[in-house]
Amino acid sequence: MVVATGFFDGVHLGHRLVLERLVSTARERGEGSVVVTFWPHPRNVLQDDARNLRLLTSLSEKKELISSVGVDRVEVLPFTRAFSRLTTREYLEEYVKGRLGGRAILLGYDNRIGSDLLGPDEIGEIAESVGLDVIRTGSLSVPGGKVISSTKIREAISCGDVVTAAGMLGYKYSLLGVVVAGNRLGRTIGFPTANMRLYEPLKLLPGNGVYSVEVESLGRHFRGMCNIGTRPTVNAGNDRTVEANIFDFDEDIYGLDLRVTFLKKIREERRFDSLEALRDQLVIDRQACLDNS
Repeated sequence: MVVATGFFDGVHLGHRLVLERLVSTARERGEGSVVVTFWPHPRNVLQDDARNLRLLTSLSEKKELISSVGVDRVEVLPFTRAFSRLTTREYLEEYVKGRLGGRAILLGYDNRIGSDLLGPDEIGEIAESVGLDVIRTGSLSVPGGKVISSTKIREAISCGDVVTAAGMLGYKYSLLGVVVAGNRLGRTIGFPTANMRLYEPLKLLPGNGVYSVEVESLGRHFRGMCNIGTRPTVNAGNDRTVEANIFDFDEDIYGLDLRVTFLKKIREERRFDSLEALRDQLVIDRQACLDNS
């Protein structure tokens, strides 16, 4: 087996470079390819600010994206405090060689393995000393030389720049959840919304605002617009919500799955003086979304 290891949040274009190299190398060697990843995120276990961490992919999304590259097997290891104390050598010997039967390990330019926090060069030396072949990959940059990372993608999404995020991810960012009952106020002004509760509570929400989106439900795809925020015109609270107005759609989907895929931010969220003013703006927003087709 040829093994790659990492958290791979987002499975972005930089990750895909590593995974494609993993798959091609394994095939050249006549061996299988396996990705070792972890759940939960190490920061959720080890750092005090874990409550602030939000992820680009749920575990199921991550596994699906990794498999889509052609990887033969995805192994998810529970990340615990005890696991975090393993040194690089212990991890390579016990897991990569022992449990997985690894014969080679693929190292990305920023790989970190083990409690000793070694870099790729030092990891490579230890890997070779325990009998593993070492395959190395470089970094992947977007035009302008900016290196892709999960952190940079999170920053873009948090600012509402879903277009830049998509360019680094290699696909459009989306949220998956279940449709729950809302206050039905949108229906009274001609813009009924599907209110979403995310299946993965730690999934990162784009920054507050109105977005042009694609919506998937009932096995069909629709255009729509999505508001993320606190709904300041009708709500005095600070809880953030995700609600989508699906164009040319009028079916009861409460309790059903909903995937919202973000195309472009249309405007910032703001408070309006009346429901009539809000409705007038939503008419403008809808046309802006359609123009963004």
